[in-house]
Amino acid sequence: MPEPRFIHLHVHTQYSLLDGSIRLEELAEQAHRFKMPAVAMTDHGNLFGVVPFYKAMQKRGIKPIIGIEAYLAPGKISNKEVSGITESNYHLTLLACSNTGYKNLIKLSSKAYLDGFYYKPRIDKDILAGYAEGIICLSGCWKGEISQALLKGDMEEAGKALHSYLDIFGTENFYMEVQNLGMPETEDMIKRSIELSSKEGVGLVATNDCHFLNRDDAEAHDVLLAIQTGKKVDEADRMRFDSAEMYFKSGAEMAEAFKELPEALENTVRIAERCMVGLELDTRDFKLPRYPIPEKFDSSMAYLRELAQQGCREKHIDDERYARRLDHELSIIEKMGFAGYFLIVKDIVDYARGHDVPVGPGRGSAVGSLVLYSLDITSLDPLRYGLIFERFLNPDRINLPDIDIDFADEDRDKVIRYIHERYGEENVSRIITFDTMKAKAAVRDVGRALDIPYGEVDRLAKLIPFNQNLHEARKIPELANMVESNPEYTRLFNIAQKLEGVARHASIHASGVVITPEPLTEFVPLYKAADGGISTQFDMKVIDSIGLLKMDILGLRTLSVIKMSEELISRRGLSIDTDNIPLDDAKTYDLLQRADTAGVFQLESRGMREILKKLKPTEIEDIVAVIAIYRPGPLANLDLEEFFRRKNKEAEITYLHPKLEKVLSPTHGMFIYQEQVMQTARAIAGFSYAQADHLRRAMGKKIPELMDKMKEEFFEGADKQGVKAKTAQAI
Repeated sequence: MPEPRFIHLHVHTQYSLLDGSIRLEELAEQAHRFKMPAVAMTDHGNLFGVVPFYKAMQKRGIKPIIGIEAYLAPGKISNKEVSGITESNYHLTLLACSNTGYKNLIKLSSKAYLDGFYYKPRIDKDILAGYAEGIICLSGCWKGEISQALLKGDMEEAGKALHSYLDIFGTENFYMEVQNLGMPETEDMIKRSIELSSKEGVGLVATNDCHFLNRDDAEAHDVLLAIQTGKKVDEADRMRFDSAEMYFKSGAEMAEAFKELPEALENTVRIAERCMVGLELDTRDFKLPRYPIPEKFDSSMAYLRELAQQGCREKHIDDERYARRLDHELSIIEKMGFAGYFLIVKDIVDYARGHDVPVGPGRGSAVGSLVLYSLDITSLDPLRYGLIFERFLNPDRINLPDIDIDFADEDRDKVIRYIHERYGEENVSRIITFDTMKAKAAVRDVGRALDIPYGEVDRLAKLIPFNQNLHEARKIPELANMVESNPEYTRLFNIAQKLEGVARHASIHASGVVITPEPLTEFVPLYKAADGGISTQFDMKVIDSIGLLKMDILGLRTLSVIKMSEELISRRGLSIDTDNIPLDDAKTYDLLQRADTAGVFQLESRGMREILKKLKPTEIEDIVAVIAIYRPGPLANLDLEEFFRRKNKEAEITYLHPKLEKVLSPTHGMFIYQEQVMQTARAIAGFSYAQADHLRRAMGKKIPELMDKMKEEFFEGADKQGVKAKTAQAI
């Protein structure tokens, strides 16, 4: 029997922070199971989860409807007085039915945070009227203005409120929400809603104000509300929902709840069909700021090419290999249209260097670019260290590269201020970040809400391994026995598992900055933190996925220490050039071999000092290797003792294949670097650099389906290169 025609138009996900508990992937799966062609997302006051929601739904073949449950001030947003309602706001459901509508939701949510925040991000009817185009408005839950009047039985006030919305949206774009949540007043509310809609000729639409996914998630959601308010579950006066019905029901369940109102069900489909036409969230094209170039150049690319070639000449690089590499990199940058990005980064770094702000030598994959080295953005010669450009910028993987730059922490704000001034206050913002409930935190939060003694909860939490989720952790015998031996602990873990991974709260990313070619609200909604700081409502991953330029402007204490050290040395009438320190200083290696490295960046932890003593470094490559090794992946998978023996000529260095000697000789025949994975893929399987980068990425990000695909290609390539199957498997 087919599911009745119904579509959810009022759904709160985990991005209704600590109020909704629906995870997006699970929502998409549930909607797919219920054979719903579309689903709306209407989080409280924000658009935090829009892009992940959009992608999760599209992945399952479901049309995403983007909406928001707005907080509406009773009068003007400038009025902070509470009048007649408990929280200084009414609720109102707004759904985008076109690209214009989506942009207007961005404007409304941004204004709510930046101009209207009072306990909640609020708008008023004047603001609403200015951005109503492309939006279908539903009257909201029981905290809506019309619903509040209907609850009091004041039909005149309800009618007056209704007309104010009709004046803004028109009859065709406004519907009255009806909800059957099993509360005592439900019957009266539905009757009054029918009476008012009939009198005014306004359509009714059935919604369920979903805050959790399944009926049996009600208890976990109630605990979430207690966590939000800092209360215990058993406290009588805390905020709680009066209904356990606010879950993502099937079409059949909604048809049963509204069997007397089939038109309210049918209207959900009519509204969804309008919202399914014309809205296309652009997540493909890059939106880069326009960098002003000198008049004599006809394009950003021509200017970048001139600067890079000039930089190479100034570094006295007169080598055919460098010329070929520079041309190769510039051709890829031109093909991908990223010249402006490189010029903007150079502009920022040049400003810092010109204003006595210490800049780091570069980090991550960016140091694999000769163009960046030529532009003085990074300070490492990539050919000298065998670094690969395609790890940084892969023409087969179309996304903006990451150029993370370190600045002295004491001067970092000066750089951020310059970016704002140079590219416009309306075009530059910090970036939001979301803290989620990790396994240990979920157990602690739930334990606190259930009023389980702290010592008991702490003992349970400490048994959860750092990198495991609760499902995996419950397989550990000691923890499993404890959880199963006490019904209270079982309840705690069952609830914690339901809440694990849910977004807990929002804050501003420590270093992320986004720059847009037009005012930010043409692309992203804005958020104001409790301390007044302004950021995007989209996090770093989303900013990257929609093609906006983001940068990590990192503050590094070590650079400030180096600057202070230079000043102290100069006061003694001496000088030191920290950009040109010799890399073969014997006394330095003696110090490192003694592990006398307190205060030395990245080399001062106890574990690192133990490695230094055993490795006995004698050249800069040893230090590079040590820093690469001291990470969870290599430490878990590398035979460190064998590495030390090979380095100190106490063991024979062997290679799985003769072609690997050139690749692995700098690390004594052992795999340490991601570049070595790429070089091996080329040497053994004949991969292109782009293919090799896909393999590196699949391994680094642990993407099983891509790993399987690359493994097959690796074996096929190795066979063509005459490498035995057994050897290829071992490699």
